[in-house]
Amino acid sequence: QVQLVESGGGLVQAGGSLRLSCAASGSIFSINTMGWYRQAPGKQRELAARLTSSGTTIYADSVKGRFTIYRDNAKNTVYLQMNSLKPEDTAVYYCRVRTNDVYWGQGTQVTVSS
Repeated sequence: QVQLVESGGGLVQAGGSLRLSCAASGSIFSINTMGWYRQAPGKQRELAARLTSSGTTIYADSVKGRFTIYRDNAKNTVYLQMNSLKPEDTAVYYCRVRTNDVYWGQGTQVTVSS
């Protein structure tokens, strides 16, 4: 079992920055992939960024060059640094961790005003 606690969402003006955090506990030795997904109102949940255990990063085209995913192994935490935010980035952001199973965080709201 893996438990996830997210933090860092909020309200920011367009062009601003936020950093999301997702702290993992439990069976963290078995974590393969950590990532951030987002779901805007009326839309399906989509990948924002993903980080594999080997260090490979994958970004959605819409966030490339603006978002950075990275991990602090000492703190068992994955971060999503979001810069140059746009109103279309407004969504609930979910941390996702994959071991032999998939675990989701509770979600954190990010609102970008124009």
